[in-house]
Amino acid sequence: MNLPKPEAGLVIRYSYLWHDEAKAGMAEGKKDRPCAIILATRDNKVTVVPITHSTPPKGSTAIKLPQNVKRRIGLDDETSWVITSEINIFTWPGYDLRPATKTDWAFGRLPPNVTKLLQERVVYNAKKRQLKTTQRDD
Repeated sequence: MNLPKPEAGLVIRYSYLWHDEAKAGMAEGKKDRPCAIILATRDNKVTVVPITHSTPPKGSTAIKLPQNVKRRIGLDDETSWVITSEINIFTWPGYDLRPATKTDWAFGRLPPNVTKLLQERVVYNAKKRQLKTTQRDD
């Protein structure tokens, strides 16, 4: 199983640490979940947004992931949301990256238009100072 190059749009399994969990002193997420990479830099800094089945909490922003996209990348048929009001940043591959399947490190890639929309929403939230950022390398 070869580790993929981190690229925007790649959906990985990651132990995402919610901002509220980090503020409470937790160092690792409660569970592994699909996350979409929205930015990968040359120095292997990766920014991810979480994908969840839970209805987005009040005060957060999210995009409902289309079912055809979920099927294409091998996720289940339950409604899923990509939260765009908080991010995790880590150095690739990082200790919280998990294999997505028995044979691959990633579920697949989001279509470019979905990836671009996620990026735009995160940037918008950052400009409005409504983006919660958790640095995972600390």
